[in-house]
Amino acid sequence: QVQLVESGGGSVQAGGSLRLSCAASGATYGGRCMAWFRQVPTKERERVASIIGGYTYYANSVKGRFTISQDNAKNTAYLHMNSLRPEDTAMYYCAATTSNICYSQQAGYPYWGQGTQVTVSS
Repeated sequence: QVQLVESGGGSVQAGGSLRLSCAASGATYGGRCMAWFRQVPTKERERVASIIGGYTYYANSVKGRFTISQDNAKNTAYLHMNSLRPEDTAMYYCAATTSNICYSQQAGYPYWGQGTQVTVSS
């Protein structure tokens, strides 16, 4: 079992920055795909970014503004969000797989954090 705890959400004005953290515990951290998803009411959860080894993925909507990283020594993944826009407002979730495959759909991730709210005002 893997437990994930997110932190770092909050309210910012457009153009601002936030850094989300996802601390993992309970099982081997390395070798898993770590991902960040976000969800707004009435919409499906969408993958924003993911990382496995040196490989990263970004949704087109955040490419060039968000950066995903991880510190294996701290069992923590991060999402650095710059140039935030009102449309980035959502609940952000950290997720982990059981393998080194990063899936596009949430069904591929058995482990989830509780979520952290990000609100961007114009």
